[in-house]
Amino acid sequence: MRRLILAALALRFAFLTDTHLSQGSHSADDLRVCITDINRLDSLDFVILGGDITDFGTDEEIRSAKQMLDSLRYNYWVVAGNHDAKWSESGCNTFKNVFGYEQFEFEAGGWRFLGCNSGPDMRMAPALIPRESMEWLESLESGKKSIFINHYPQDTSVLNYFDVTRALKRAGVRFEIGGHWHQNRSMDYDGLPAVLCRSTMADRKRPPGYNIVELFADSVSIFERRIMPDGEVQQIPWYAARLDAVEDTVRYDAHGIPASYPWLRYDINERYPQVQEVWKFQDHSNIVAGFARDGKRAWYTTASGSVRCIDVRNGRRRWSKDFPGKIFSTPAVNGKYLVFGCTDGCIYALNARTGRKLWSVRAGKSVLASPVIHDGKVFIGASDGVFRALELRSGKPVWNFDGVKGFVECRAFVDDAQVVFGDWAGTLYSLDTSSGRLQWTWKCKKPSRMYSPAATWPVKSEGHIFIAVPDRKVYVLDALNGKELSCIDGGREAIGLSEDGRTVLAKTMFNSSYAFSAEEPFTELWRVPNGMHYEIGPTQIVDCGGTVLTPSDKGNLHAFSLADGSALWVHKLGLALINPVEAWMQGSSLYILASTMDGAVALLRIDA
Repeated sequence: MRRLILAALALRFAFLTDTHLSQGSHSADDLRVCITDINRLDSLDFVILGGDITDFGTDEEIRSAKQMLDSLRYNYWVVAGNHDAKWSESGCNTFKNVFGYEQFEFEAGGWRFLGCNSGPDMRMAPALIPRESMEWLESLESGKKSIFINHYPQDTSVLNYFDVTRALKRAGVRFEIGGHWHQNRSMDYDGLPAVLCRSTMADRKRPPGYNIVELFADSVSIFERRIMPDGEVQQIPWYAARLDAVEDTVRYDAHGIPASYPWLRYDINERYPQVQEVWKFQDHSNIVAGFARDGKRAWYTTASGSVRCIDVRNGRRRWSKDFPGKIFSTPAVNGKYLVFGCTDGCIYALNARTGRKLWSVRAGKSVLASPVIHDGKVFIGASDGVFRALELRSGKPVWNFDGVKGFVECRAFVDDAQVVFGDWAGTLYSLDTSSGRLQWTWKCKKPSRMYSPAATWPVKSEGHIFIAVPDRKVYVLDALNGKELSCIDGGREAIGLSEDGRTVLAKTMFNSSYAFSAEEPFTELWRVPNGMHYEIGPTQIVDCGGTVLTPSDKGNLHAFSLADGSALWVHKLGLALINPVEAWMQGSSLYILASTMDGAVALLRIDA
């Protein structure tokens, strides 16, 4: 540690992160030990928590965390981490409602403190500072001496890291504090000094603990406090730095991307001139779901709680309607009915042409799942343990299945025989379409709920159900009884079918795509490098006219030949996960309506 000659102490605060509160673990005991130690200290100004407060983002975990943190004798501020957001049964609403905010700004000791969430909200993808938080950062008064708090390191761990650091430098941020890696680390983000801090949890090498930050007019020192089993406390200095104003010396290209950007740049689009952007615009919110489309009109939802109708021909907005909760549901359209779920706990049907509400049905908790309209009925899961079939015209219940153990976020597969969907308690369900009677269940062999078949959109062909599960495998099940027929290495949560239903399409987490027959013995047809490198995007794969459209988690849409897997083209739409796409043939041209999590929306045309 470099020693500094320090001026008078301005502030002293505790920084806790990665508490990972969950039932049946030692994490709550470790946090309680840290809180007890903090409450014995007489010289703190406040406490800050750096995310991953909970392990699975459940309502119970969040409320339990709030109750524990309220026992602190000092004021505290908190930001959400990926564990608080990705598996949130409320769609991140409970965290906001319980703690009262998603970002904070306050001043103390001559410093301004800024904090915000880091995403990704609900969809498995690299971190992404949400569009709404970016607009907040960009609106801040510039040049004011500041500290920034975020769960993630602001390097390539965050897809829009360079936009974040550019906004922070403009605002006057001189130092950043985060967590995520569960260890004390000194960092540098293009000239911005930073630290990542240890988890409060004990491990094999160290007891429970946290960090004390001492802040001066132009410098900082940090000490780790380790609380030993016998009650003794060790305070170990490990970081000190001078905090001067930071200028932005990074060079950006015409698209605002720095030279150090590690993934595909927008100039990849110049290599494939056959892919034309008919139109493109930037929404002011994150988009975390796909489209419904009916001829010249399309509809999409936003994470800020809006439903928007656009003209497919030119991208112009026809109407927009706001709702009191975030929306992660891909809408479904049938005639005049546009149906979707909302985290305010309701399933809505709007007039597709005008946006006027036709009916709503209240569930017991948030509705994150995407609806399917089949035979005049709406089929949709929720976070309240109930899967519903509703009359499309009225919203009246046809049947309810109340045996769901975890929350549902997927779009179910539905045909005349069965409804198939997964939950975040590790189970795949098959229900009778007419009655809602349980036909069978299937569970992943790995017991962790993080290996649940919950984000995959199941597909069916040749009497088989196909799912991709986070244990990095694709499973083939007998549609009649759920018996596991085959297990294929390579997968995550994205899967798809060819238009004729004869070929199953999948990708691995490590730079390959493959296809296999939907008929026994499920013969592999091809497996090719896909140029995506490490890839965890859950968006389903689509075949249209023999072109296999494979969305990535970094804003790149890849196209392969259905016949042999050969690469056809790549197009960069944005910086973040591509959501479910709509694709159709019009004459000899392929049209693709696509959006990204960071709010880019575009219509692509590929001529034969």
